[in-house]
Amino acid sequence: MTARTTAPAPPVTGHALEIRSLTVSYRSAPVLWEVDAHFPAGRLCAIVGPNGAGKSTLLKAALGLVPADAGRVLIDGVEGPAALDRVAYVPQRESVDWDFPITVGEVVAMGRYRATGWFRRVGRADRAIAAECLERVGMAAYGKRQIGQLSGGQRQRVFLARALAQQAPVLVMDEPFAGIDARTQSDLLALLGGIRDEGGSVVVVHHDMAQVRAAFDWTLLLNVRTLGCGPTAEVLTAEAVRSAYGVPDEAVAWAG
Repeated sequence: MTARTTAPAPPVTGHALEIRSLTVSYRSAPVLWEVDAHFPAGRLCAIVGPNGAGKSTLLKAALGLVPADAGRVLIDGVEGPAALDRVAYVPQRESVDWDFPITVGEVVAMGRYRATGWFRRVGRADRAIAAECLERVGMAAYGKRQIGQLSGGQRQRVFLARALAQQAPVLVMDEPFAGIDARTQSDLLALLGGIRDEGGSVVVVHHDMAQVRAAFDWTLLLNVRTLGCGPTAEVLTAEAVRSAYGVPDEAVAWAG
């Protein structure tokens, strides 16, 4: 089995994710207000901003997981329910029930349900795709282990493998680097860069601005509204970061 098996489908447009005038509120309080942003296809993109900026909500609203008051979302040029076939989503680890009695291999095989249908058995070809995805993230030896027995970094790799098994052209991840050690962060970043280099589109909610500046091609700086969206070096300027985070100059000296 070659890496072609898990290569993403070709993009429909030049934008992996496009958000137009998106407004979301909780109990009448705006969490996102008329957010405009676009993330180019075939790039490693980040969403950054202070706590409470609406970063996770933006992803969830884009995927229809929380209702939007207004706005439009296109995923790989497609709008509406059909757009969900174009995206694979890795949620925050805190939102997963790690005590559920399921093995690593079964978790990854779930990534094939969209292709096979929820009520059909996963066939040999689909199991081979799942196995290849586990191999790619370095977790092939853990296929029969219960998911709750893994470390935080190992769990993140497994959920990335499940997303890869969907073979969607767009991958979105919510805080995938949170709570994992530096070595695992480096390995995960290399995996995401490899997906980008193969033509896949990756959008990540991230909290480490220095790492975003060093490794990500494109960035949305968000704090309820869009504060900047474009090439990372152009968006993450010292002035923009001060405005978004309300921090002193010395705290953003790296932004240059």
